[in-house]
Amino acid sequence: MLLAIEQAEMAAQADEVPIGAVLVDGESGKIIAAAHNLMCTRRDPIAHAEILVIQEGCRKSAQMRLAECDLYVTLEPCPMCAQAISFARIRRLYFGAYDPKGGGVDHGARIFDQPTCHHRPQVYGGMEEVRCRQLLKNYFAAKR
Repeated sequence: MLLAIEQAEMAAQADEVPIGAVLVDGESGKIIAAAHNLMCTRRDPIAHAEILVIQEGCRKSAQMRLAECDLYVTLEPCPMCAQAISFARIRRLYFGAYDPKGGGVDHGARIFDQPTCHHRPQVYGGMEEVRCRQLLKNYFAAKR
């Protein structure tokens, strides 16, 4: 999670919403991909950190499933990212801050609880929650 937080800090420095993600091989612990939001930089509404690491993980493995991988992200994934996590068959999801407004895992659409969900990863929320939440709070406070 600390590497995901570093990615989020890099996002804030680049004037992106500070969300970071790291994809890890669940067996070896090897980092496969790390990214932060690039929506503003790329002018791309789907350039979320989670999407970027899933894409990189699939490219590196030459697979469309990442069943042995764990994903660490600083904010509860939105519904789009939660669905991508499901489609990629991510083994475990660890996230930092909860997102009552835009989350799609424990809030909002609750993608993994839907009967049409293809795969539900093991989910662990609240990791380094205060630190992750503070990054977002500081970023948006500076914008006001």
